[in-house]
Amino acid sequence: MSKKTSSAQYSEASIKVLKGLEPVKQRPGMYTRTENPLHIVQEVIDNASDEALGGYGNQIEVTLHKDGSVSVEDDGRGIPVGPHPEERVPVVEIVYTRLHAGGKFDKAAGGAYTFSGGLHGVGVSVTNALSTRLAVTVWRDGQVSDIAFAGGEVSEALRSRPLARGEKKSGTRVTVWPDPKYFDANHIPLPDLQRLLRSKAVLLPGVRVRLRNEKNGDQQEWCYEHGLRGYLLEALNGAEPLIPLFEGERFADANEESFAEGEGAAWVVAWSEDGALVRESYVNLIPTPAGGTHEAGLRDGLFQAVKNFVELHGLQPKGVKVLPEDVFSRVSFVLSAKVLDPQFQGQIKERLNSRDAVRLVSTFTRPALELWLNQHVEHGKKLAELVIRQAQARTRAGQKIEKRKSSGVAVLPGKLTDCESEDIARNELFLVEGDSAGGSAKMGRDKEFQAILPLRGKVLNTWETERDRLFANNEVHDIAVAIGVDPHGQGQEADLSNLRYGKICILSDADVDGSHIQVLLLTLFFRHFPQLIARGHVFVARPPLYRVDAPARGKKPVQKLYALDEGELEAILDKLRKEGVREASWAISRFKGLGEMSAEQLWETTMNPDTRRLSPVTLGELDFSTTVARMNMLMGKGEAAARRSWLEEKGNEAQADI
Repeated sequence: MSKKTSSAQYSEASIKVLKGLEPVKQRPGMYTRTENPLHIVQEVIDNASDEALGGYGNQIEVTLHKDGSVSVEDDGRGIPVGPHPEERVPVVEIVYTRLHAGGKFDKAAGGAYTFSGGLHGVGVSVTNALSTRLAVTVWRDGQVSDIAFAGGEVSEALRSRPLARGEKKSGTRVTVWPDPKYFDANHIPLPDLQRLLRSKAVLLPGVRVRLRNEKNGDQQEWCYEHGLRGYLLEALNGAEPLIPLFEGERFADANEESFAEGEGAAWVVAWSEDGALVRESYVNLIPTPAGGTHEAGLRDGLFQAVKNFVELHGLQPKGVKVLPEDVFSRVSFVLSAKVLDPQFQGQIKERLNSRDAVRLVSTFTRPALELWLNQHVEHGKKLAELVIRQAQARTRAGQKIEKRKSSGVAVLPGKLTDCESEDIARNELFLVEGDSAGGSAKMGRDKEFQAILPLRGKVLNTWETERDRLFANNEVHDIAVAIGVDPHGQGQEADLSNLRYGKICILSDADVDGSHIQVLLLTLFFRHFPQLIARGHVFVARPPLYRVDAPARGKKPVQKLYALDEGELEAILDKLRKEGVREASWAISRFKGLGEMSAEQLWETTMNPDTRRLSPVTLGELDFSTTVARMNMLMGKGEAAARRSWLEEKGNEAQADI
């Protein structure tokens, strides 16, 4: 055993506790984009927009100063400056110096913000952490208050004075000097800032948004009376839509059982035969350039409405099947969703992950489009013709790589429930643990492109199994025949021309036994089908382990919340406590296995492409020979001593290190 140097000693002094805003300074990329400072300024703009969204202001002014600083001023209520009842320091100081502190966590009736974009509670504190200086002026309660920060710490304590005659009565101005050491470029790209401010004006009808540039004296102002419609027509740049724009909005009222009062969406949609597409979506005024579940809801709503119209009027040619992508492929849209408690992917909020948003937007858009199409049948028929042409083009393209039919030699396994589609790039095979779970998966799947192969018990450990002995095991034989690929070794030519599914998904219980089955299947693919992993065909589906039935609270209806593991469960419970829910008022269910989940639950949480969590399997950072050595130690029959020693030393790192 090699001797460890003194620099590698691990003692109590090795543990460092990051306090205040230090986590942001050490890992800024976890909290914001570091290409330029636009996003930290956007956090301030979002706060001003949330005031306007709540109906407390109608003006937002952004100024680019000559010294490189940026100020954002609104005429909202003004950030509270009095002492916090528990922390005993000014609230405005807490907002800018503490992570996970803000007025947007309280969603119960009477909360400061019912709908808002900032929900992580780290927004403007990140802005402060990554700035050399940040100054705040608040007009509120007959006073003007000023406070300043440097490097995230208070540099000028809060001071207040009475309002002067004629001075504005309420609002906030925040001036930011971004710290260049945290960003690749220190300048804010003007076109991106203009686009952001214009979108705020579009989504806040009647609100005047102004941009002043002191460097060149320019000034721009946006105020849209026609909202989304005018914005989309302007963005299409004169391109003529195939049919008139489909636009509308719907928000839940107090009698809506499935959604919170005020939740809903506004949308405008245009179909065109050619030209560039415009697709923009927002959640509570926050741009979501990576889309998410609200866009998936719009796609589903449009598809269901058009599909029903085509079937009702008998327009579908024989042998042509219309799919969601056929309806959505030539769509331009602007979508603005309001979600009471949105869950975003990461702090920069580029993608919405809230599962309920799919159903929310789909439920509200589908009947509206169905009604419109049946009131304007000629327009509906023109749209149907476009969609059918798209479906026919897709079908012709798919025939070029048509799925190989099984030959008389290799008959498909009897337990395999195959899919209807012949598009290999779209098809998915789920290898499901157990017949009961396989039954739920069969009922819950989309039979168009999802196939199910139930596995009985644990698969053979094939790490040391010779290739010519593999098919002696029934489960391995069925998997190989179902996917249509022969076993092969690393570096060998693999014939994937008979591959029948673009995604091969391992679906097992979210417990220790399920993890063991995952490992055994991953061993099989890594050892005997390595090209499937190398070409990105193997995935692990992640079903939830817990379900939390949360009671109605404030404007939020009864909810079913799912957690992958104990960590996510604790995060959900912590959030419920912050919302004022009593400990005994929620119910926690632990799924003993996939077979306990209903078909609807399994589809929503694990199989629906819009809401599931599907992890791709890759080789990671280790080179191939190192990975083989690691797998040999973990799966080899004669490696028990080495395995035990490794687990004792690094077992806690196994998940991240393999």
